[in-house]
Amino acid sequence: MKAFRGEPSIFASARPEDKRAELEVKNLTLRFGGITALNKIDLAVHTGELVAIIGPNGAGKTSLLNCITGYYKPQEGRIFFNGEDITNLHTHTLTELGIGRTYQNIELFPGMTVLSNMLLARHVHCHYNVGKASLFSKSVRNEEVYHREILEELIDFLEMQSLRKQLVGALPYGMRKRVELGRALALEPKLLVLDEPFAGMTLEEKEDMVRFLMELNESWDQTMILVEHDMSVVMSISERIAVLDFGVKLAEGTPDFVQSHPQVIKAYLGDTSKID
Repeated sequence: MKAFRGEPSIFASARPEDKRAELEVKNLTLRFGGITALNKIDLAVHTGELVAIIGPNGAGKTSLLNCITGYYKPQEGRIFFNGEDITNLHTHTLTELGIGRTYQNIELFPGMTVLSNMLLARHVHCHYNVGKASLFSKSVRNEEVYHREILEELIDFLEMQSLRKQLVGALPYGMRKRVELGRALALEPKLLVLDEPFAGMTLEEKEDMVRFLMELNESWDQTMILVEHDMSVVMSISERIAVLDFGVKLAEGTPDFVQSHPQVIKAYLGDTSKID
């Protein structure tokens, strides 16, 4: 996006109140039968922060994201976004409130082009009805031009200019991850939720994704929650890290604090006191 490189942009006109993303998770408990996936989780994310959630496999990281984005409904606890209780709201309502997401397993339409996949995300910003669309009135044409300008900025920012008309199914896995990020950004989210955005990428693709996320966070003040297994990436870009293990929050703090926390070390490495 031109905005992130110091030039005028559509996104640059966003007011501070339009970027407000105050998330608060209180005493959240999620069970599947006799299994407790999340146990009394507390978490707060403030506007402009990049917060990572880490933990071993099965720790409950994706379950927490699924609660925040409306896919799971917790048995106990509440979730608040900008002061509104969103615990039991549907996913489409949360999207309209400004929560966008990427997925651990890519959820794109492989038989559609890059541009078409991203255009689907603009539906929450469409103001015309079926009647106006069928007549393709001047107001509809003007709105369509605006949506295309948004997408073209995103395509430029993500360096996908040559791919806009290619079918997503024909792209390398790492590039499809980039398209999914573009579609999430096309929602103009206040809070961007990223579930393992670096999984399956080459080193070069990871470096590009890190660059995009850092520019989004630092230049556009994009609020993000990140779940990721690549600790080198997490420690280098996160302001704050929360660690889960078996559905319990073990620790929360700066990367330096988390790396040296004894319970975190034990969760990842086992009981090192028994090692000679």
